[in-house]
Amino acid sequence: MPARRFIVEADGGSRGNPGPAGYGAVVRDGDTGQIIAEAAEYIGRATNNVAEYKGLIAGLRAAHEIDPSATVDVRMDSKLVVEQMSGRWKIKHPDMQPLAAEARTVFPRGQVDYSWIPRERNKDADRLANEAMDAGKAGRQWEPKVRPAAPELSVAESAPEPLTPEPLTTESAAPKAGWASAADLGTPTTLVLLRHGETALTPQKRFSGSTGSDPELSEKGRWQAERAAEALVARGTVQAVVSSPMLRARQTAEAVAVRLGLPVRIEEGLRELDFGAWEGLTFAEAQERHPEDLSAWLGSTKVKPTGSAESFATLAQRVAVARDKVLARYPGKTVLVVSHVGPIKSLVRLALGAPPDAVYKMELSAASLCAVQYYSDGNASLRLLNDTGHLR
Repeated sequence: MPARRFIVEADGGSRGNPGPAGYGAVVRDGDTGQIIAEAAEYIGRATNNVAEYKGLIAGLRAAHEIDPSATVDVRMDSKLVVEQMSGRWKIKHPDMQPLAAEARTVFPRGQVDYSWIPRERNKDADRLANEAMDAGKAGRQWEPKVRPAAPELSVAESAPEPLTPEPLTTESAAPKAGWASAADLGTPTTLVLLRHGETALTPQKRFSGSTGSDPELSEKGRWQAERAAEALVARGTVQAVVSSPMLRARQTAEAVAVRLGLPVRIEEGLRELDFGAWEGLTFAEAQERHPEDLSAWLGSTKVKPTGSAESFATLAQRVAVARDKVLARYPGKTVLVVSHVGPIKSLVRLALGAPPDAVYKMELSAASLCAVQYYSDGNASLRLLNDTGHLR
């Protein structure tokens, strides 16, 4: 059977260059030209070129999620990105080099071709980038207005799941006033949230985020993952497994998935917060080296750790997008989501409609379980928090 062919159109923009920036990308079926996936995001202050590269990466990842064996024709109106990714121009700017390297890791070499198109032929990606920047200006994250047609899944994946017509917004999982009949709302989608098992850094309470050493599970962490797997198998309700891309989460997810006979689907948005210069430090060490920054961080979820690219506020936006993708893919199912302290606390906070600083008032033990049910009206119900009964 011949490989599928996709067309990725990507763009990015910055209002000020650098200034408030966003990207947009669409994935088209290579034979019909139909849009089968869209991606857009407000990325804060950045240059046009950074936004363009991030749009390229998002478009490639969206295509890879549909079919990693496909060939991809990338079409952009950025001469710079096209020439650099084609290897004809050198990449000298330090901000561009890691982004280009990341883009090259999505598909194997030889599966992606690049071509320049005039701006008027890149209107869909340009529109999405502007929608993302408009959303950022309004203090929210981009949401698709109309969901593209559901794509075909590769042979390796299970049968396709129908997509829900409207995604949840960042804050929309908050409980609403009044009560509705559960029977009227249909079967809820349940996310069982499992924090990964311990690593060597966990007992020492060291900051371990998305830009650190990416440690593996310790011996105790592997034991915890196996106990969680036993408990979830006994429960018998998990129908899909989704994991953060970080090693400790993947190892925990795989321990459960093997026993359930399910594949592990990776969701980039579930990675831990970037702790910047605090990575690998204990709280006391971070307080000694960066006292003012740490105090400001504890006082506001909008403050970023020293040298970090994101705050708890931006983490919540990222995690909400990841949540919506999972809910759209698995409506009415029970899904195990393996992640980290920051993302799980954010999901719980959003489900409760609690204020942002509630993330500082939760305890999540290694390999603990939480559970949230999401209903078709956008309501959510917290069913379980920091359950460690399986570890006793």
